[in-house]
Amino acid sequence: MDLNIDVLLRGASMLVLYIGLFLAAKYLKKFLTPYCLDQELTGADNAAQATSLAGYYVGFTAIFCGAYLGPSVGWWMDLLVVGGYSLLGLVLLNLSRILNDRVILNTFSVARAIKEHHNRAAGVIQGANYLGSALVVAGAIHGEGGGIVSALAFYGIGQLALLVFSRLYEWMTPYSIHKEIEGDNLAAGLGFGGSMVAISLIIMGSVNGDFVSWAYNLTWLGINLLGVFVYLIVVRFFFDKVVISRDDLNKEIAEDRNTGAGLLEFAIAISFATVLYFMIG
Repeated sequence: MDLNIDVLLRGASMLVLYIGLFLAAKYLKKFLTPYCLDQELTGADNAAQATSLAGYYVGFTAIFCGAYLGPSVGWWMDLLVVGGYSLLGLVLLNLSRILNDRVILNTFSVARAIKEHHNRAAGVIQGANYLGSALVVAGAIHGEGGGIVSALAFYGIGQLALLVFSRLYEWMTPYSIHKEIEGDNLAAGLGFGGSMVAISLIIMGSVNGDFVSWAYNLTWLGINLLGVFVYLIVVRFFFDKVVISRDDLNKEIAEDRNTGAGLLEFAIAISFATVLYFMIG
């Protein structure tokens, strides 16, 4: 009976902590956004902003769960550790938006596209970047033996991998991802965003677990990153030749702006990545 009470109290305290941190995430996001979020969400009915914010909140939740599922060191210490790592992840999550805007999609202003043009494709990409970055952070802080330094290192490697991936994706497609997203091509946004989340899920699987040593963990991560890029080619080929074999995927996305094709690419990329996550996790 005493054990059950302890479990209930620990669960209740963690729930209260999550609610408090969720509010902190909300107000930090409002503080860092150069325009009024509430006005965009309810006054302007900006679906692009809502999509971005949804990725932000789901991403923060993934970080909290990654911290929560780490090794227990006692009730009060667990609260401090989970709270501390969640706040660190929250800072990194907001940093990822800046890196996304200035490095990955640097040919136009994503913030302006979302606010002024209600660009749904840009909203999907920003939301996917939030979620993808959060998955990498969640994997880095879960497990024993690591710490803040290893979490920051794996976050940096994950962001670099997303940058390399974005360049590879651009190279693989006969159309310009940047131009399609800037032109509010939702199909292109969904396809690219789904691949970003899928890549991050695989990176999460490779850094998720106990920290053994820098040599071991970085070698394992490097092997999986090489597999990630092979995976990208295979999945796109599979989707193009098997799932929608009657037509060309690139034509459906770039010329026809087929949202259904983009949504299917989004789902299949994440489906393949989920299977790989459990294989390498």
